[in-house]
Amino acid sequence: MSDPVLGIRATTIAEPVSLKLDPGTADAETYPASGVCEISGGRIGEPYAKGKADETPPCGVKYLRSSGQGSYQLKATITWKIHWTGTGVDEPQNLPDGEFGAEQDVVVQEIQAINR
Repeated sequence: MSDPVLGIRATTIAEPVSLKLDPGTADAETYPASGVCEISGGRIGEPYAKGKADETPPCGVKYLRSSGQGSYQLKATITWKIHWTGTGVDEPQNLPDGEFGAEQDVVVQEIQAINR
C-alpha cells in the first residue's frame, strides 16, 4: 500500500511455516506424531518416489479404524509468519502469527489388518 500524496508506503508479507493436521479421532496416527508438518521452501512433505512405500511419511494421517456409517472431521490449519516494512522502518516488524484452517469429512471404509 502506498500514498503518493503523503509519500508513505507499507508492505505486509505472510509466509506459510507449518501445517497442523487433526484427524478428528483418537483412532489415527499423524506424521510427524505432533501433527505439525514444517513447510520448507514453500513445500510440505516430499514428492512421491518409487520404493518408499514402507517408509514413514514426512507429513500425513493414518486412520486405524473405519468411520462406520459416518465420517471423521479432518482439520488442517496453516500457520503464517507475518511481518511488515514501510516508510521509515529499517528492519521488518513482526506481527502476530496468522492461522487459516478448514475441515473436511473423511470416510474410512476399511483398514488393512494382518492376523497371525
